[in-house]
Formats: sequence, C-alpha cells, structure tokens
Amino acid sequence: MTGVLLEGIAFGESPRWHDGRLWFADWLAHEIVAVTPAGEREVVFRADFPTMPMCFDFSDSDPLIVSSSQGLLLRLSGDGSVSTHAELGGTGFNEIVVAADGGCYVNGGGFDLMAGEAYRPGGIWHVSPGGDVREVADGIAFGNGMALTPDGATLIVAESYANRLTAFTVSPDGSLSDRRVWADLGDGVPDGIALDPSGAIWVADVPGKSCTRVREGGEVLDRVTLDSGCFACALSEDTLYLVTQEWHGLDGVGTGPRTGRILTVPIPR
Repeated sequence: MTGVLLEGIAFGESPRWHDGRLWFADWLAHEIVAVTPAGEREVVFRADFPTMPMCFDFSDSDPLIVSSSQGLLLRLSGDGSVSTHAELGGTGFNEIVVAADGGCYVNGGGFDLMAGEAYRPGGIWHVSPGGDVREVADGIAFGNGMALTPDGATLIVAESYANRLTAFTVSPDGSLSDRRVWADLGDGVPDGIALDPSGAIWVADVPGKSCTRVREGGEVLDRVTLDSGCFACALSEDTLYLVTQEWHGLDGVGTGPRTGRILTVPIPR
C-alpha cells in the first residue's frame, strides 16, 4: 500500500536514506531537505547557486554535493560550512554515487538539458578521495541514477536515452572496464535507481509513471504504478521511497502548483 510522506515539493530529486532520515534535493527551492519516517522536515542546506540540477551523496557523514552549474563538487560539513572538494569542469552533471573509500563517480556532462542544449553523449568521472578528477567512461546516453554493489566491484548506471541499465567492473584505482548491458528495459526510461539487498534494482520512470524492480538480465520482479512521474527512489531497511511529481516537459518546470511528493511503499524484510 502506497502512503504519502511529504507533499508540496517544488522539484524533488536525489533521495538518499541516511542516519534514520530520507534526504532529498528540492531543485526549485534550492534546498536539501531531510525528513523522518514520521514526516518531520528539516532544511539542512540552502544553495546560493543555480540548482537545476543538484545531486548529492554521503562520504562518511558529510554530503558531497554536485553543483552542476559551477562544475564543482562541494563538501557540506557538519557545522554547515561548504568547501570545494573538486573542480569537475564543464556543466550538465546529473548524478553521483560515493564509494566506500570516499571516492565517487559523477555522470552527465554531455549537454545541459535545462539550458536547452542539443543532446550529446556524456560520460562518467571518478573523483578520488583527495579530489583528483578523471573521466573513466564515455558515450553515456544521458546518464542518470547510479549504484555501486556492496563489494564495490560493479558500478551500474541508468542510461535514460538508451532505455537500459549499464554495468561496469570497478578496478582498485577506480577505473571502469567490461562495459555491458545489465538490463534492457524495452520502452522504459530509467531515471533514479536503488539497489536492494538481493541485488535487484528499483528503477524510477517519469513517462512510465512507475517504479519497477528488475533483476540482472531484465526480468521484472515488481512494479509500483503511479498517477504521476517517478523521478527517483531510495530504500531504507523496510521502505521504498518514491520521489514523484506531475511532468509537463521543460516548459512546465516552475509553473503551476507544487505537485512534488514523497511516497512510501512497505518492503518486506
């Protein structure tokens, strides 16, 4: 049964379950928000830069925030201060996932969708714990959600414009190899993704108004059907969180009422 955790979100994205709360970015409100399972909401970061898009993930206890408009990877410290962790260069970055060693992967960079640029394939960049940046994959068809397997050996990325999840083998130095199709989604358009403990992946789909659980090879295991677009998803120990809103194309962004919601779906332990 689907429940409503939070409503009135301007443009929700990049949900992360961390330290007992769901954190997400509200792009149009220029905020990162944390909300408890009881619906208690706290704004933990307000950006002074354009936030379409803005994504983040956690390195230790500090969020690493991608400021796509500035081409920067920022670190938000516990005292609220912000510092530059790395200079990514360019714009159009879309998602981030942090590895166990504190390094991370950032994707996008091919074109700036929000600025109306024509499509170009993008890539994946590895940022070392010390802030060194290098491109480790190219030819990514609009990279979106990413996930690392618990052993850190496989990186999976949603290629929205190719209707697939693509996997890479991760080397100890962070480089990627053995590119392969993890799941062909047919006409599905993957956005945010979440890896579950069984190794299956929940895939958010905006035009499909759904979130689908698939195993490697593409077999569909579960599907949650919605009445609006599903932009991203995250998992706690017992709950699937869905970030949804009505989608009327880029021309509709920032117009009309705030339709963004976070929905909850119980997941058997």
